[in-house]
Amino acid sequence: MPILYEKYIGFTLDDILCNEIRQNLTLNNQSIRVKTSAAVTMIMFISGLINSFLSILIFRNRDLRTIGCGIYLLASSVTWLITMGMFMVKFWFLLFTHIDFSIHISILRGGYNSIEPLLKLCFYFDGWLNAYVAIERAIIVFKSFLILSSIIHEPLYRNIVEIKSDRYTTEIYPWCITHYSRFLQNYNTLVLFFHLTGPLIANLLSDLFIIFGSAQQKTKTQTKQSYQKYFYHYLV
Repeated sequence: MPILYEKYIGFTLDDILCNEIRQNLTLNNQSIRVKTSAAVTMIMFISGLINSFLSILIFRNRDLRTIGCGIYLLASSVTWLITMGMFMVKFWFLLFTHIDFSIHISILRGGYNSIEPLLKLCFYFDGWLNAYVAIERAIIVFKSFLILSSIIHEPLYRNIVEIKSDRYTTEIYPWCITHYSRFLQNYNTLVLFFHLTGPLIANLLSDLFIIFGSAQQKTKTQTKQSYQKYFYHYLV
């Protein structure tokens, strides 16, 4: 008899196809919806496989992975490849288990407890990787706008003045003169301080986060050494 379960949010393949699959019939004798679903699943898998392999080949280039977007897109290509594979496994597992109800309960339990969670994990992970790409691009645009807006007043207060080298000659030299009010002088000092110390503090905090995170992860997986020793190892 079919497996019954209760759910509250969203639809799965089980919801869509469980009532369409006919018991003890081959795929050729199934309904047109089941056949169409099988064809669409295989087309999605093949197209996703080609797309992922091409993306992996592109983002294997180290120059494209010098920024976070390249790394995220490479990881997204891998996770999408796994997602398409898991989706195909999910479909055929659902089809065969509903055609043949004599399959052992341990196989059913193992499949239902592993395939669906792994499929969701890969799907959600891929979605967040693409979100990270969008966030990083937005941050790059915002930083560019922030940097530009912080010095946009500079051309308004710069001028070229022609000055004689001394009063006994007629030679004239151009000089670049900047004249700021006291407010703008303080503002430029603040901007200079921000643009010098901001990246320094960000890099320092990022390095400390990586060091602390790596040391903590090593402590959880390898308990032979203390957290302090792992921290010192990554620090030096």
